[in-house]
Amino acid sequence: MTPRIKASAAADAIAAPMRAPSRIRAGTGGWTYAPWRSNFYPAGLVQRRELEYASRHVTAIEINGTFYGAQKPASYAAWRAQTPDGFRFSLKAPRYATERKELAGAGKTIRDFVFGGLAELGDRLGPINWQLPERKRFDRDDLAAFFSLLPRELDGAPLRHVIEVRDASFADPDYVALAREHDVATVSTDSPEYPSFADVTCDFVYARLRCCESAIPTGYSPQALDAWAERAREWARGGEPADLPRVAGAKPAAGERDVFIYFINGAKERAPAAAMALLDRLEP
Repeated sequence: MTPRIKASAAADAIAAPMRAPSRIRAGTGGWTYAPWRSNFYPAGLVQRRELEYASRHVTAIEINGTFYGAQKPASYAAWRAQTPDGFRFSLKAPRYATERKELAGAGKTIRDFVFGGLAELGDRLGPINWQLPERKRFDRDDLAAFFSLLPRELDGAPLRHVIEVRDASFADPDYVALAREHDVATVSTDSPEYPSFADVTCDFVYARLRCCESAIPTGYSPQALDAWAERAREWARGGEPADLPRVAGAKPAAGERDVFIYFINGAKERAPAAAMALLDRLEP
């Protein structure tokens, strides 16, 4: 059993040096998960300070709660206040926008979400992930209409959008061309359950890694983490990793890119360790 420590010692852990921001960010899905209180968060750390701690050990977090329901502007403001400069939140967009027969009808839901408090995150706001349901097939006209509904600015700052496709029909050069035309990123995943292709479709890359293993302390083997670190560097340099599958030609390099890598699923209890191990490999 992990020995309990005083709350002051837990606070000292929060005050430890934080990760230096870079073009490559890595983190987890959310920050509230009970098993992390025995293998990630220090004993004695009160739950209300978990985000403060997590944001000093990983450099980005994808918020899942926004997929299921609206959050209050005050919540976004509080999350911003608890995190350091350079940290980023990605947000899963509401399912009510994407789990519909016709994506072209999602305009009001999109506007209500984007303009309903996200501005309170300020410079902590990262990409918005629009996750499609597994049953949604590629329909070029409907998807083009949906892309045209996505706001491109919020209070004068550019917005970044990423779409997570989960049907094999999207493994199509026509889809890649459409996403590039609208400057929308495509989620890259290592899961065998979903389409796995790594075509770069805009000026940033967004990967959701879903294969953590509970038997490995860092979730992924050292060799696998080494490989993901090298892929992240290649993406950030403006290239495309040669060892990942694509369905279309490479996007011409246009300078450096931001890269977001999240450890999302599989043995979720290992996600923080996986993210930190990847960040360790990416340090100069």
